[in-house]
Amino acid sequence: MHKTVVSTAGRPLSPGAVALMLVLCGSWAFNQIAVKLALPDIPPMLQATIRSSLALPVLLLIARLRGVKMFKPDGTLGPGLLAGLIFGLEFVLIFEGLLFTSASRAVVFLYTAPFFVALGSYRFLGERLRGVQWSGLALSFFGVALAIGVPQANVDTKVLLGDLMIVGGGALWAATTILAKASSLRFAAPEKVLSYQVAVSIPVLGLAAWFAGEKLTHIPGPLALSLLVYQAIWVVGTTFTLWFALVKAYSASKLSAFTFITPLFGVIASYFIMHDALTAVFGAAAVLVIAGLFLVNRP
Repeated sequence: MHKTVVSTAGRPLSPGAVALMLVLCGSWAFNQIAVKLALPDIPPMLQATIRSSLALPVLLLIARLRGVKMFKPDGTLGPGLLAGLIFGLEFVLIFEGLLFTSASRAVVFLYTAPFFVALGSYRFLGERLRGVQWSGLALSFFGVALAIGVPQANVDTKVLLGDLMIVGGGALWAATTILAKASSLRFAAPEKVLSYQVAVSIPVLGLAAWFAGEKLTHIPGPLALSLLVYQAIWVVGTTFTLWFALVKAYSASKLSAFTFITPLFGVIASYFIMHDALTAVFGAAAVLVIAGLFLVNRP
């Protein structure tokens, strides 16, 4: 039976959706710190593989509790497998890119994803952003760059390679968002959409870890293990599910614009956890991001 696609391009975000996006952005901001803190005990590709392996049972449990029929044929197998491949490659690029470039550069380049979402939404979803909304995207991105600070001056070819890999990861992140709205995945439960991605990413990330020669040289400490559990159960198992539920209900480009807040939250988290200094520049950057989001989300 043919299902009519109802456009969500002009639907403004509800207060509940805005509040939930703030929670998600804060969680994703701390996730970057969690990955960094666990790296001394668990190499990047192994960390990503274990995270997906732990997250999959959580997703299946959530689906069972909600009565989602995960294995019922619904025409989502093809796009689901494709989304999983993209998801796995996304994290290969992001984690490997972090080996070459700095965290400050990486967070700026990763959050180019909203631009790719906006372009993809225009091309594949029929969403239209006015000039003022494109200006809002640019304003928010400038605010993020200002909050992160001036990147390192000694940029060599390895750093540029890392930057390119991070941008590629951002583009693949955008691709999964667009695919979730442009294909039959739109009609599937968020748990099923994410389970496709997490399940397929396990062998992809595992192969990447094998090719990189990664292995555990010692038993990870309690901090690393707790941070890995946080990533798997909360970030991947819960927040990603909520993200895809929001993507199905609201404009992909407008939701993606909210991800600009994530690196700002990362600066705040770094202040309390890494003891980084907060300056007046951060306050100015926050104003720019909020103003940009206002422009993007104008009804």
